[in-house]
Amino acid sequence: MKLIIKQACITDPLSSHHGTIQDILIENGNIREIAPNISENADQVFDQKGVQASPGWVDIFSNFADPGYEFKETLETGAAAAAAGGFTDVFLIPDTQPVIDNKSQVEFIRNRNGSLPVTIHAIGAITKNLDGRHLAEMYDMKNSGAVAFSDGLHPVQSSGVLVKALQYIKAFNGVLIQIPDDTSISPNGLIHEGIISTQLGLPGKPMMSEELIIARDIKLARYTGSRIHFTGVTSPKSIEYIRRGKDSGIDISCSVTPYHLFFSDDALVDYDTNLKVYPPLRPKTDVSQLKQALLEGTIECIASHHMPHEYDSKILEFENAKYGMTGLETSYAVVQTLFPDLSTEKIYALFGGNARRIFNLDPCTIEKGSVASLTLFNTDAQWEFDLSQSASKSKNSAFNKKIFTGRALGSFTKGKLHLIH
Repeated sequence: MKLIIKQACITDPLSSHHGTIQDILIENGNIREIAPNISENADQVFDQKGVQASPGWVDIFSNFADPGYEFKETLETGAAAAAAGGFTDVFLIPDTQPVIDNKSQVEFIRNRNGSLPVTIHAIGAITKNLDGRHLAEMYDMKNSGAVAFSDGLHPVQSSGVLVKALQYIKAFNGVLIQIPDDTSISPNGLIHEGIISTQLGLPGKPMMSEELIIARDIKLARYTGSRIHFTGVTSPKSIEYIRRGKDSGIDISCSVTPYHLFFSDDALVDYDTNLKVYPPLRPKTDVSQLKQALLEGTIECIASHHMPHEYDSKILEFENAKYGMTGLETSYAVVQTLFPDLSTEKIYALFGGNARRIFNLDPCTIEKGSVASLTLFNTDAQWEFDLSQSASKSKNSAFNKKIFTGRALGSFTKGKLHLIH
């Protein structure tokens, strides 16, 4: 099959065509030609004004709930949502039933890849059954294709266990992913501890619970010389710790969710359960500092934290609702809307380039002779997100009917063009 992508502005710092407008000819899944004008006959032509092309985007923290919770999401519906957001690769957290804590479960995920419009990568559990006590078979999972290791929504609380895990993964240059949260501090907290929690009469959770884990884990990473990635970072003090750790040579990195950049805790005044997320939303002043950390480069990745929930898990009292919202379809649009002057180079770094480097993914570039894995997007497209049209099986998003500037148009991966309608 031949496909020509017409007049795409290429964003790929590794490509000799970076920053130029070119036609891209793809044949049998490989890039055969890149030139200002290709007139060759093709089976399919993609021609949209203002199209940008970058190597495929990567989401590093999503829950597809399969196996075990297919009533929330399946691998098929989660992959469809990822493709609708422009992603070609997605990391899946191990919070399934059974837990992804052995090589058989990693192979189950890997073997389901063939029919999906994106490539899914298993994140192996750090501890067996996410119990936080006994190390899982990380070496075997790595050999079976695990891309990183995390206890997902159950961050490791024991310093002794985590230091052993950091030492263990050093043998194969692995990476641990932690949501930074000391769960022993205000374990019943539902939202950020502050003025809004007091006004709403809801138990709060202070940012200290995040900052303590960040500080501890940085010290453990320094001690072991291993690699750790913090996801869902929300505290300016956490950012300061991470910045200082980087400056001292520790191999640490971090990511933020789009909704932590878009919403602040004052959006909770209506008790919208779609805004009950983990970690909780923070005050506007802290959100502003998060945005600054993204612009300056301390925050290296955007992670959707796509957490699908069925209707019954969200339509009930705030304290009983499940944590999380879907996010793959709106991730890029949120960031582009919030940062309209963001360069396309920075967009690709946040949505793929840095993730590929941090997690040792295979190189991906837009160059003649390379395998085609592309994300197509438009920085100026205005559109409204209609949750009823979501590709995800679950509809728990606080972005319904929001107007965005910037949209993923489609992707090319596994030899096929996947367009967003």
